[in-house]
Amino acid sequence: MALMDFIKKQFIDIIQWTETGDGTLAWRFPMADMEIQNGGSLTVRESQVAVFVNEGKVADVFGPGMYKLTTQTLPVLTYLKNWDKLFESPFKSDVYFFSTRQQIDQKWGTPQPITIRDKDFGAVRLRAFGNYSFRIGDAKIFHTEISGTRDIYSVADLDGQLRGLVLQNISNAIASSGVPFLDLAANQIQFAQALAVQLVPEFEKIGIKLENLTVQNVSLPEELQKILDQKIGMGMVGNDMGKFMQYQTAQAIPKFAEGAAGGGGIAGDAMGLGAGVALGQVMAQNLAQGLNPNNANAAAAAAAGAAAAAQPTVAVVSAADVMTTLEKLGELKTKGILTQEEFDAKKADLLKKLV
Repeated sequence: MALMDFIKKQFIDIIQWTETGDGTLAWRFPMADMEIQNGGSLTVRESQVAVFVNEGKVADVFGPGMYKLTTQTLPVLTYLKNWDKLFESPFKSDVYFFSTRQQIDQKWGTPQPITIRDKDFGAVRLRAFGNYSFRIGDAKIFHTEISGTRDIYSVADLDGQLRGLVLQNISNAIASSGVPFLDLAANQIQFAQALAVQLVPEFEKIGIKLENLTVQNVSLPEELQKILDQKIGMGMVGNDMGKFMQYQTAQAIPKFAEGAAGGGGIAGDAMGLGAGVALGQVMAQNLAQGLNPNNANAAAAAAAGAAAAAQPTVAVVSAADVMTTLEKLGELKTKGILTQEEFDAKKADLLKKLV
């Protein structure tokens, strides 16, 4: 009976792997109940590594080439199985192939803004994205730490882990690069190099070699971008608050003109609050300061007088008028023309008129 069982056994003479598509990192050779014929052939192609595993322990690792499987070419397996040099019987072992070619154009990005520390802005929330490429650098570590006994392990299986490592190291990379946030856009290569330095040892811990990494974009959330634009505007006028206010006034005039032409909008709402005249005079004085800096003090005094003269008297008005004005103010706040504090102050003035 034992002889018949031996005759029925199937023996493997050639062990090889031909990749049928992209994205496979590890592939287990299908053994079933078959045994490897002593003296059989192992073919490992370029961009591949083969690993023999005996009873859960990694034994021999083979790089590209063609091998005749004997006790001489399987020294670790020979030792684990306690073979002598003349052993020629078939044997069983798990064989795994690993693809060592580059896995290119792997995407990374921040799904939500991340907070970093910046010497110019303090805490800054930013978004960034790019791509990277990698390959298996140490098949033994990758097998023991990641792929294990699975029949197939793909790039998609590893994608989430690698993305997480990239995001985890962004803050450290920016800090180590020493590049201020405002200069990151012009120094994306330097930022990418700093990020790669942080990632290389993290990837090596799981048997992965980082080949290349790019940073394609660094940006702020929209609300912070508006603040940054204002800071840039102040920088353009030498951080002179007076000149910056003149710049802001000049930018606001076309918006007021559009509102007046439309029969409402900003100018109409300001007139409804009794502040249109004062606002126009303040604008004129600000522009005058820009044209003639020597008249700055006189212009400021005139603007203060105009603002004082335009202070509305408290009077009882109808609830319908108050609600209409509040709605218009709400629209101004939504458009970002009025801040929440300004809106609250005007609302309080209107509500006093109902008393």
